[in-house]
Amino acid sequence: MTDQSATAVAGLTPSGETKLEPNAISTAQDTIIGMASSAPAATVGLTVAGLAVATAYGSTAVMLISGAAMLIIANSYRRLNLWKANTGASFEWVGRAINPYLGFLTGWLMIAAYILGTVSAVLVLGPNVLAVFGDSSTNTSAYVAIAVAVTLVMLVIAVIGIKITARVQVGMAAIEYLILFGLSIAGVLWVTSGHHPGAVHFTSGWLSLNGVDGKGDAISGFLIAVFIYGGWDGTLYVNEEVKQRRVNPGRSAVLAVALLAILYTLAQVGFQGVLSPGKLATASDNGTALTAVAQALGGGFWAKAMALSLALSVIATTGTGIVLTARIVYGMATYRTLPSFLSNVSPRWRTPVASSVVVGLVLAALGVIYLVATSVQNAFNNVIDVTGLLFSIFYIFTALAAMTYYRRRILSNASDFVLVGILPLAAAVFLGYIFVKSVAVAPWEQRWAMIGIIIAGLVLMLVARFILRSSFFKLPRESSPKNAVEATD
Repeated sequence: MTDQSATAVAGLTPSGETKLEPNAISTAQDTIIGMASSAPAATVGLTVAGLAVATAYGSTAVMLISGAAMLIIANSYRRLNLWKANTGASFEWVGRAINPYLGFLTGWLMIAAYILGTVSAVLVLGPNVLAVFGDSSTNTSAYVAIAVAVTLVMLVIAVIGIKITARVQVGMAAIEYLILFGLSIAGVLWVTSGHHPGAVHFTSGWLSLNGVDGKGDAISGFLIAVFIYGGWDGTLYVNEEVKQRRVNPGRSAVLAVALLAILYTLAQVGFQGVLSPGKLATASDNGTALTAVAQALGGGFWAKAMALSLALSVIATTGTGIVLTARIVYGMATYRTLPSFLSNVSPRWRTPVASSVVVGLVLAALGVIYLVATSVQNAFNNVIDVTGLLFSIFYIFTALAAMTYYRRRILSNASDFVLVGILPLAAAVFLGYIFVKSVAVAPWEQRWAMIGIIIAGLVLMLVARFILRSSFFKLPRESSPKNAVEATD
C-alpha cells in the first residue's frame, strides 16, 4: 500500500513547495498533544457537578462505557491513518471512502468542534490564573486580558514550530496531571472513608448506570462523557510531523484514550462527593468547582495547586486548539476546499502560519465576546453546549469510513469481522443513539445552534464546489483490497 500526499493526487498542488516538518515529534509527545486537546483538568472542572447530578453519582459505569466506545473509534482512526496519513484526517478519509460532500461536512464539523471546545474552557481560565496568586476577584477586564494574552502567546509558539509546541505541552502536562492525579487519589480516599460530614460517600450506586436509588439518567451522562473525552483525535492532525507518520499517530490516539479513561474516571469518582451537592453546584457555577474541592481536601495550598493545574489545562488546550485546528484547515486548503492561502507553509518554521494566525485570532475574538458581551452569552452558551454532539457526529462518520474502506476484509476472517465490522458499528450506533436522544430532549435554542452550524457548513461546501472549484469533489472512491497488508511505515 503506498502513501500518497494529499496534495499530490488528482493534479492538485499546494500553494508553496514547503511542507510541514517531518519526523519532528515522538509518539509520547503526540499522545500528550491528544490528551492536552481534551483538557483534562479544565474539562473535569466544567463537568464534575453536571455529571454527578445527571447520573445520580453513577458516573463510573458511564465513564468506562464511554471510554470503551472511544477506544473502538480510536482504533478506526488508527486503521485509516495506515491508509492515508494527512492532516485533514477524517475530512479526507470520509471523502475518499464514502462521499466527498460528506467528507467536506466532516471537516467543517471538526473545525467547529475544536474552536468551540477551545473557547468553552476560557470560562475557567481567568479565575484560576488569579487564584494561583491568591486573588479571588471577579474582574471581567482581567479575565479578558488573561484570555487574550494566553491566546497570543500560544499562537506565537504554534507559529514558531511543532517541536517547541510539543515540548511546552509536555512540560505543562507533567504539572497538570501530577496535581490532578494526586488530588483524585486523595478524593477517592475521602469519599470512601465515610468519616467526613457533608460529603457524599461512596456506595454501590456509584457503580450502577442508574445511579444512587435509580435516579440517574445514563443518556444525559453519556452526552456529557462524549464532550469530556472529545479531543483525543488531535493526535492524528499532526500526523505529517510525527515520526513514522502512518503508524505512530494511531497508536498515540489509542493510548491517549486509555489514559484519559483512567484519569477521568478516577477524577470524577474522587471529586464528585467531596462537597455536598449544593456546594459543588454553587462552586461549579462560579467556575471554581475543583479549587473548592481541593480546599476541602487539603487547604489553601492545594487549592492554589489545583488552580494552577486548571490554568495550565486551559493554556495547553488553547495551544493545541490553535495547532490542531490550523492543521485541519491546512489539510482542507491543500485541496482548495478552503482558500488556498491557508495551505501556505513557512519555509523558516515549517508551520502553516496563515491558518494558525486565522485560527488564533478567531479564538481570541470569540473568547472576548464570550466574556464581555453578556447580551449574547446565552446564545453563545447554546452553541458551546452542542460541542459534544459535533464530536459525536464526526466520530460516527470516521467509524463508518473505516468500515467502508476496509469492507472487503470484514468477512475475510473472524478477527476482522469483529474488529473492523462489529465493534466499529456498535460504537457508531452507541454514539448515534446518544446523539438522537440528546437532540430529542435538548431545548430548541441548542437545536437551532446545531442546525445553524450545519447550514454554515453546507454554504461553505457550495462555495468550495462552485466558486473555489475544488477537485476534491471529483475524487474517486477508494477501498482496501481484501488481503492488503497493513503498512508498518
